[in-house]
Amino acid sequence: MPKKSAGILPFRRQPGRLEVLLVHPGGPFWAKKDLGSWSIAKGEYEESEEPFQAALREFFEETGHQPAGPFLPLAERKQPGGKLVLAWATESDWDPSSLVSNNFTLEWPKNSGRISEFPEVDRAEWFEIAEAARRIRPGQQGFLYELYEKLTGKHLEEFTS
Repeated sequence: MPKKSAGILPFRRQPGRLEVLLVHPGGPFWAKKDLGSWSIAKGEYEESEEPFQAALREFFEETGHQPAGPFLPLAERKQPGGKLVLAWATESDWDPSSLVSNNFTLEWPKNSGRISEFPEVDRAEWFEIAEAARRIRPGQQGFLYELYEKLTGKHLEEFTS
């Protein structure tokens, strides 16, 4: 049974453009990575858990913000590693400078015996949607394409190729 994650993709309409909010994973592995490393705020959930409630919980845990909705469901996407991701988009204008993320522990440096704590998300930013397509992990780009098409009636791939 593949692992499952659920998340929230906030968007906002600015004059002449559409922006989405992405998060950058915290911790030493991601510290110097940028293009192709950003993500929607999401996390794993159990079979017994309702995916939308998990998406809301994970978004709050990773950002400290609780979006109000309404929520637009997006199609489930299978990631390159096999994980299935469900997402919901919502219009928002949240200020990412108020980001508060939960932490995780990790032995770092590896095999050092030292346990360090890192934020699950080290930053969040609004990106114009074509730039977001460059920044987001490749397996999640489909969420951006779908959202753009639902909101504008146009295909985002035309602008990002």
